[in-house]
Amino acid sequence: MKNLIFFLFVSTLSWGQNATRQFVSVEKSNNGYKVVVSDGEYYFSAYSGKMVETTFIPNGQKHLLNSHAVVAAVKTETLQLSQSTGMVRLTTAAGLKVNIQQKPFQISYWYQDKPVVSENWGYEKAEDSEKIHFNLTADEMLYGAGARALGMNRRGYRLQLYNRAHYGYEEHSELMNYTMPMVVSNKCYAIHFDNAQIGYLDLDSKKNNVLTYETIGGRKTYQVIVGDDWKDLLSEYTSLTGHQPMPPRWAFGNFASRFGYHSESEARNVVNQFRKDSIPLDAIIFDLYWFGKEIQGTLGNLSFYTDSFPHPKEMINDFKNQGVKTVLITEPFILTTSKKWQEASDKKLLGTNEQGESFTYDFYFGNTGLLDVFKPETRTWFWDIYKDLHNYGARGFWGDLGEPEVHPAKLKHVVGYADEVHNIYGHEWAKLIYEGYKKDYPNERPFILMRSGSTGTQRFGIIPWSGDVNRTWGGLRPQMEISMQMGLQGIAYMHSDLGGFGGPNDDPELYVRWLQYGVFQPIFRPHGQEEVPSEAIFKDEKTKQLAKEAIELRYQLLPYNYTLAFENHVNGTPLMRPIFMEDTSSHWSDSLATEYMWGSCFLVKPITKKIGENTLPIEVVHAPAGTWYSLHSGKVLKNMRPTDLTYVPGSKEKEYYETNTYQVTKGQRFFMDGQLTRIPVLVKGGSFVPMSPIIQSTEAYVDSLVTIHYYDGPELTESSGMWYEDDGLTNEAFEKGLFKLLHMNMSQNKKKTKLSFEPTYGSIMSQHSFKFDVMIHSSRIPKSISVNGTKMKVDVIDQKIKLPMALTEKVQNIQIIW
Repeated sequence: MKNLIFFLFVSTLSWGQNATRQFVSVEKSNNGYKVVVSDGEYYFSAYSGKMVETTFIPNGQKHLLNSHAVVAAVKTETLQLSQSTGMVRLTTAAGLKVNIQQKPFQISYWYQDKPVVSENWGYEKAEDSEKIHFNLTADEMLYGAGARALGMNRRGYRLQLYNRAHYGYEEHSELMNYTMPMVVSNKCYAIHFDNAQIGYLDLDSKKNNVLTYETIGGRKTYQVIVGDDWKDLLSEYTSLTGHQPMPPRWAFGNFASRFGYHSESEARNVVNQFRKDSIPLDAIIFDLYWFGKEIQGTLGNLSFYTDSFPHPKEMINDFKNQGVKTVLITEPFILTTSKKWQEASDKKLLGTNEQGESFTYDFYFGNTGLLDVFKPETRTWFWDIYKDLHNYGARGFWGDLGEPEVHPAKLKHVVGYADEVHNIYGHEWAKLIYEGYKKDYPNERPFILMRSGSTGTQRFGIIPWSGDVNRTWGGLRPQMEISMQMGLQGIAYMHSDLGGFGGPNDDPELYVRWLQYGVFQPIFRPHGQEEVPSEAIFKDEKTKQLAKEAIELRYQLLPYNYTLAFENHVNGTPLMRPIFMEDTSSHWSDSLATEYMWGSCFLVKPITKKIGENTLPIEVVHAPAGTWYSLHSGKVLKNMRPTDLTYVPGSKEKEYYETNTYQVTKGQRFFMDGQLTRIPVLVKGGSFVPMSPIIQSTEAYVDSLVTIHYYDGPELTESSGMWYEDDGLTNEAFEKGLFKLLHMNMSQNKKKTKLSFEPTYGSIMSQHSFKFDVMIHSSRIPKSISVNGTKMKVDVIDQKIKLPMALTEKVQNIQIIW
């Protein structure tokens, strides 16, 4: 690589920078402050009191201003300058401070008088590279660098920043479809390297407390972001790079998908069978056979192959009438054998060679050119195709192979060579579709399924998936880590092909376990190569029933999941969360990467091994201190054998239980049923969980049929929750005032619990009412219950109490005397 730039973090804060660098001056600049040194200029600016940007411009180089990632505006008066002998300080009101030591020259970052990170040697020009060095402490855990399968703590790896598919990966993958130039520390700060060009992140691979960012060129700009806690950190980061729009409500339903549906009749049969079997369904996805009979030779046709799909508009409309949306795959490759090759080449819509001719090359699907999505004319042409498909009735688009899968370094785009823009190709593609919707369908929410992007792509509504994972237990095991890591980097909708994608492995138990996990991942989308059907309707009766139960639970959780989407949209908080995000008092090690929080209420432990691989069908679940319930039984769990655990006569379960049951430091261990019917899902005491009856499509969702489940936490003094509703379709419904929001709060002492429900309505929301039931889960027996001061006669059945509620403008209260 040429012109390598290294950002190095070295361990000792007191180690000075390049001894030859001399401080010259500090002065006000347009956006903050400029510090002149002997070999260049530093520019410092702030986006908030907790985000500072640093740019170094070596002598003789230009200031590259454009960022693909950042959308926040610099706050010019946020940084305040102070000086003392040998020291320059730039400080925000929130307490983030840049200390610039003049001799020996060193830049360090502090937050509320505690060290965060510091440059070490600073900029250095080597013979064939550029470097910038920073400090790391010896005890830090490092997350980030995009999607990888490495374990939660990624320290110790040197990771390439080059989006590339890893077909058939399992438990270890160092390079995948979605890389990101970003590092997140367990000390609750992040460093975003604001540069599009390819390179590496070396996360202390030499074991010398050095973190290295390397790139072939571009901006020497990074932002240091701090937070008071994890949610605060992500709120800051997503305000910097943009918030994820709300997906349409139907995106939280079940998808029918495979590689792929060959004909209209096949697709119709699939949808009809879902309805016949009463298995909920909201969308069907068409892979590449919709535009051609064969896998090879057809990319770039981008119009229905009428021999196989003779009546596409009618088909899509019929699906719409059945409550099923249609999603179509597209690719950015225009094969020389495709119907659109001549047009694309004549109009100069493709990447070029040095002579300005369409750059062609061979890859798996055929001889091809690549659309130059950075070129305005190409963007217009490509969007016109999407508009035509939208007019057919398509309501979602799948952008595949968008790394791009094969991207020769000598290929030129209008903005630069391939390696200069490779990692933001998918980012620009998603932007193209998103901006097209904003222009031509401003009230409609797009559904954009893509496997590649960059930092900030979340603001274009990207729904990424974790690539072509192997259809094995090894493929299932890293999926929780991948989604959690991406959530920490602002990409909240990373999900997997449920059941696994690659290989002819037909393992019903694996399929069931993957779907049971999928209930608690952002998107529920079974998908795989067609040798083994990915749809529940084609499974044996036992597997079909278990899959149906998982899908039905997904639909019951619709109001809860939709509220998580709202929380992410407003605050940047991911749907899937490491336990440490919700319980900062405990240290949750890398070994617990397969447990996670789904929102703030559920603790989920997917089962990632065959029952036969365990000694017994019992799962050990680690949980923070407090009261926890089994979602499936609704009963309180104790640090002992739960009442719903099934025992096999003559087994060693009693011995296993007695040997392994003990209290854990700062937490608990529960032993839960590991039979095939369910995975362990715990509900935290103090939680408010809105749930729907089982429905066959999200179009049948009615919020007045929702039950809010409250789970008693006797040890708590207060807790809160919320339930968000809008029409599920209108873009920017919240911003337009087309919503309603129910705030739910609990306050209590040892003898009395008060539950309050307070509605908020958007400025143009016509429906000013909430109607719902409340189900109270508690092992305590109440002496009395009153609603708005009126005592209610209630029955306690199996630790549950059910109450009807109706609200308009006023707060409603439930008071429980224990």
